[in-house]
Amino acid sequence: MSFDAFRSIRRLATLATGLIVVAGLSACQVRPLYSEASGTGTKLAAIAFSDASDRVGQVVRNQLIFLTSGGEGEASNPQYQVQLSVYSTYSDILDDEDARGLQPGRVVVSGTYAISRVSDGQVLKSGSRRATALLDVSRQEFAELRSVRDAENRAARELAEFIRADLAIALAKEPPQTPQPQVTWQK
Repeated sequence: MSFDAFRSIRRLATLATGLIVVAGLSACQVRPLYSEASGTGTKLAAIAFSDASDRVGQVVRNQLIFLTSGGEGEASNPQYQVQLSVYSTYSDILDDEDARGLQPGRVVVSGTYAISRVSDGQVLKSGSRRATALLDVSRQEFAELRSVRDAENRAARELAEFIRADLAIALAKEPPQTPQPQVTWQK
């Protein structure tokens, strides 16, 4: 085969590959997750969250309310309900201290959730997420308690971000709710 024939076959293959890539990319439908066209932000603001059972659960709940409503508080007339269960664990990573007298530790905050429509009770999505925060624990008791609490707060806020993203994805797939027309009776 001559060099010119090889070059034209190579150009043809490059052209075919380019057409396949363009065709594949034209099928993609990328859109912003929180776009107003899909109404995801409005749907997120219409979520009510179940009550928390402990302090870490309350941190996650409060952060979720803040993130979904844009700081305006929980919805007064919710269209969606989230059942949320949160628990945290603390563990030492190593058994020995470093030169400063600090021992590394880890706090894991886990949460399970299920979002459902209030109107018919259908569960739209359920799942579980977990966030980890690392910390250094001192030999002083108060410093240890405070560092564990700070790590729980960091992990709880991160967990709320993960759950909020999952809720936004589930609500983006939800068809927009159209208001029902009011029927007026005429004689």
